[in-house]
Amino acid sequence: MSKNVYVTTAIPYVNGAPHIGHTLDYLLADTYVRYQKKNGNTVRLQAGTDEHGNKIFKKAKENNIKVEEYVANNSKKFQDLIKKLGVEPTDFVRTTDEAHEKRVQEIWRRLEDHIYKSSYEGWYCEGCERFVPDSEYKEQNGICPDHQKPYEKLEEENYYFRIADFKDQIKEAIEKDELKILPEFRKKEMLKLLEDTPDVSISRPKKQLSWGVPVPGDGTQVMYVWLDALSNYITVLGYPDKDISDFWPAELQIVGKDILRFHSIIWPAMLLGLGLPLPKVLLSHGHVQTNGEKMSKSLGNVVDPLEVLDKYGLPAFRYYFLRHADTFLDADFTWEKYDAAYNNELANDLGNLVQRLATLCKKNNIVGLFDYQPKKDSSYCAMMDEFYFSKAFDYAWEKVSDLNKHIDDEKPWTLAKEGKTEQVVKVLTSLVKDLLDAADLLEPFLPETAEKINQIFKSENIAPPETPLFPKS
Repeated sequence: MSKNVYVTTAIPYVNGAPHIGHTLDYLLADTYVRYQKKNGNTVRLQAGTDEHGNKIFKKAKENNIKVEEYVANNSKKFQDLIKKLGVEPTDFVRTTDEAHEKRVQEIWRRLEDHIYKSSYEGWYCEGCERFVPDSEYKEQNGICPDHQKPYEKLEEENYYFRIADFKDQIKEAIEKDELKILPEFRKKEMLKLLEDTPDVSISRPKKQLSWGVPVPGDGTQVMYVWLDALSNYITVLGYPDKDISDFWPAELQIVGKDILRFHSIIWPAMLLGLGLPLPKVLLSHGHVQTNGEKMSKSLGNVVDPLEVLDKYGLPAFRYYFLRHADTFLDADFTWEKYDAAYNNELANDLGNLVQRLATLCKKNNIVGLFDYQPKKDSSYCAMMDEFYFSKAFDYAWEKVSDLNKHIDDEKPWTLAKEGKTEQVVKVLTSLVKDLLDAADLLEPFLPETAEKINQIFKSENIAPPETPLFPKS
């Protein structure tokens, strides 16, 4: 029986161009969406851009450009990247959209029983857009580890969201996996963070933060990043103007490990305050490093995703970042590793296999299996259902490796020379079926490649492609 499935990606902050790390959200989400569609389910996929805040306002000013124009230009860069990745969101939200801003203001009103005004004196990181407790300030010796800048001392009056009202419910939901956090070791981290999480500032004085959504009923304050940004997952569905129960709760919400704390503490608190169910799964992926180091502009080691995409094309990009990047851990990118994966695995293992098998089929007049339906693989489905995407990809690739071994073991070319026509037909037909089975498992990861394999081996006259699927570089 088919069902409705909602999948979300974190909305990137548009104070700069997309980097390679942004692609993980989109690729993982797209893989799961394709898998769900193959199972006959109706899927909505959200994406968007986070466009308010001081960093953006300052960047626009530095570039001598209107802030509205600046965010529109940068939002388009993300939309272009998403398109280049072969990802097609059904819903795209910009936090500067008028509909989003109005809905966020209504969400604020609905949470007012859990909101209060108070003065704050303490530490703040503009890079993280986050207030930092004294304990963390001391632990980091007064310097933000992510931005390598000293924390600022701030004294201002803000509105706060009372996280304390929901801590027990959030703790229970995480412990019982009603809000499932993946990977498991992150779940333990979040439960520990939840214990020490103070109430959260959800506004800034307008004199400190002018570029944002006005707080309802208080013209001196502007909404602060998390309430505005996190709400996007439901405002894009139409909440609170319409009933969103057809697609909410989300089946899967994908975020980077650096923002998991906000999605596993503040976001559930907001949903509980609104009387909405919690998402089913929060999947936290790692970061993309290069040569084992964090990418940063200061180190000059930032990798442009468009440059990587241009080198060997989309299937190679999807292959590397969905197979060689563990779903839950940090990944390492180097051009040497990328070249090796392309030439030794894609070109050699898969591209060469398709070429050899199609050539043998043509020589021996094997008819395409146009009505062949691959068998359902329960081991693969179990991995995909549990969100172990890189493991499922490995499992599918084992089928490709096995096929290369089988073709060498069976030696259909020798059987043909010996005039064993029936045996040749039997062996090649079996190999083609196995390849179509493998292509079926690869489809959510490499849709373009799977489609080409189907076209070759399900056409009436099998023939090798004029250009190999993956020409060696």
